[in-house]
Amino acid sequence: MFPGWLAYNREAGLTVERPGARLIPGGEAMTNVLILGASGSIARASTELFLEKTHARLTLYLRRARRVKTHDAARVRVVEGDVLDTAKLKEAMAGQDVVYANLADDLEQMAGSVVKAMDTAGVRRLIWISSMGIYDEVPGQRYRSVLDPYRDSARVIEASNLDYTILRPAWFTNADEIDYETTQKGQPFKGGIVSRKSVAALVVKLATSPGLEVRRSLGVSKPE
Repeated sequence: MFPGWLAYNREAGLTVERPGARLIPGGEAMTNVLILGASGSIARASTELFLEKTHARLTLYLRRARRVKTHDAARVRVVEGDVLDTAKLKEAMAGQDVVYANLADDLEQMAGSVVKAMDTAGVRRLIWISSMGIYDEVPGQRYRSVLDPYRDSARVIEASNLDYTILRPAWFTNADEIDYETTQKGQPFKGGIVSRKSVAALVVKLATSPGLEVRRSLGVSKPE
């Protein structure tokens, strides 16, 4: 009756799961998560959910530290740096369990820097935000050069030895909801929109669920 739907009981402070829902796990072992591009909209939403729903400790990596608000210093560290500075990126990866990348601009080169730094630092788990359409999987639509940076960076990630999950979200909305479904690479993409909060919830679920959807590329959209 409520496919893919998750509701929060705010008064009781509980998470209520409807049939078929995807629950954000809580009470998991402490996880150290490095968030690259931490000022992005999905990254900010993910940060809030990590802090609210998990025990994870976060390292926020971004070019300008002033772009993120102050958080509890016991759980959040801010590092100012460029993803293309592979040496500094490697330093930030020390002690991390998961790398979550929410990046823009020169994505192929950034992907190469992330893979190299992770290999050197010995970190294996990567969650990489891409875009729908990179495999021409959206029925009736063909996205050409505008998606080339996403295609090229995805190829770099898929050619690596990392335990990656690539997320290919639909067009973003600001709806205050967690309501999504996923499709695998090779399957037609479903739907056309998804809330930022939904993508953030999936990021948190993947980061705190070892082995989930490893070496997979997932389309993410709101069920129609």
